[in-house]
Amino acid sequence: MIIVLSPAKSLDYQTPAPVARHTLPAFVADSAELIASLRDLSPPQIASLMKISDPLAQLNFERYASWIEQFDTSNSKQAIFAFNGDVYEGLDAASLPAPALKYAQSHIRILSGLYGLLRPLDLMQPYRLEMGTRFQNARGRDLYGFWGDRITHALNDALSNMGGARKLVNLASEEYFKSVKPKGLTVPVVTPVFEDWKNGRYKIISFYAKRARGLMARYAALHGVTDAEQLKSFDSDGYTFEPDISGPATWVFRRRLAA
Repeated sequence: MIIVLSPAKSLDYQTPAPVARHTLPAFVADSAELIASLRDLSPPQIASLMKISDPLAQLNFERYASWIEQFDTSNSKQAIFAFNGDVYEGLDAASLPAPALKYAQSHIRILSGLYGLLRPLDLMQPYRLEMGTRFQNARGRDLYGFWGDRITHALNDALSNMGGARKLVNLASEEYFKSVKPKGLTVPVVTPVFEDWKNGRYKIISFYAKRARGLMARYAALHGVTDAEQLKSFDSDGYTFEPDISGPATWVFRRRLAA
């Protein structure tokens, strides 16, 4: 079983990583190709392309300029500790014990516009490049075109080493999961959906749903989940699996009161 997550826009490169162990990204050459093209953009062009503020555009202009193909702990940080959004607050990787972190390295993958696919302990230099960005490049009109089948093939390679009932658990956003081609996967895809009760009905509330994705990834790591069916027992922060409204590919989890 492999779990896929989205990255986060917010990054934390100030807090030291709690472990020294690290690995290197698989697609450094592809990332370098993207960086070379991004360096052709001025800060105003970056701001327009990514719909971000001028200060953020300037920051990423500088990030692209300083990015190099050599990764070490002086210019990089492990992805699972560098990302700092709602999903990663739920995951709380810094507090995972060593066996859970080892599990995460084997069973969790992070989709990325710049890096393609990251293992949790892969070193990552800071960047911003969302997968849905319509960035014209030598391989296509956007990043989906740039990555093509590479991400799907990499997931198949990771899945081929898994024992037991093999599935891909999609805890990524729609934007990022579009970089995966389900028909090209060698295993079925299961997508958990998280709903909260609000104004008289259950609905997906973005903040809570994102955090719940991280909570489920954490649950899997702490419990050493190898069969996706075990995730139906997920109960963090009051969520419970709802079999009557779930299907084979979509598992619905609900809670009556937000934690």
